[in-house]
Amino acid sequence: MDKLTNYRNIIKHILSTRLERKGSNPQPEIEDFMIADEARDHYLLFSLGWWERKRIRNFSIYLRIVDGKFWIEHDLTEAGIATELLETGVPKEDIVLAFHAPELRELTEFAAA
Repeated sequence: MDKLTNYRNIIKHILSTRLERKGSNPQPEIEDFMIADEARDHYLLFSLGWWERKRIRNFSIYLRIVDGKFWIEHDLTEAGIATELLETGVPKEDIVLAFHAPELRELTEFAAA
């Protein structure tokens, strides 16, 4: 299996697992789902619905695969999606914390771009 296919499978598995965990404590007014655009390599974990008479449209995770690397654009998880990627064997050099400004990325242990 080539690297891109492997990375697509890894992120879909991680997001699906998170979605299953969210389903074990459902809020009937809020639907949680995964969006996977493999043609453009965008992946999101999204919540949509109503809570206390307010419209909910939130994404907790958004990442892309760009030039063979995971670009984490948004991450509201406690442990961090980067930790889960590392646990699956993805090297730090293939993870970009894109939610940080480019000059700050160089100060992390992950890829700058």
